[in-house]
Amino acid sequence: MAKNILTDENFDKLQLAIDENRNVKGALMPILHEAQKIFGCVPLEVQKRISDELKVPMSEIYGVVTFYSQFTLESRGDYIIGVCLGTACYVKGSQAIIDKVSELTGTKVGKTSEDGKFTLEATRCIGACGLAPVLTVNEDVYGRLAVGDIPGIVSKY
Repeated sequence: MAKNILTDENFDKLQLAIDENRNVKGALMPILHEAQKIFGCVPLEVQKRISDELKVPMSEIYGVVTFYSQFTLESRGDYIIGVCLGTACYVKGSQAIIDKVSELTGTKVGKTSEDGKFTLEATRCIGACGLAPVLTVNEDVYGRLAVGDIPGIVSKY
């Protein structure tokens, strides 16, 4: 079960970030970065608070949050599993890797498991084509994978 991130304590931290940056030119990006750190994502409730405080339209904030890949609207798991779907990885079987990770973690691409442990992402080329197919778990990189390798990797986390 996912934990509640929309706590008064987190909103107090957000308010501090807003107050510190309110009069800074280009304040939206640093505030959004801080919100992402505080909440683990930038859900609509957080965007609404930022919108109200900065007098910036919700549409503008939502546009920024959905444009930049470092921001997410939903909480992410403790472990972000990224499976490369670049050409080299795809040709060497990364779709089967994604399918196995999905089966083992109980989540789908772009989603987080119910226990909040894993988020599964399909990534584009990460520049490790010689290791195709490639999977990352947070900062750990696994290459030259076969479907049979996936249970051992997932069980580490």
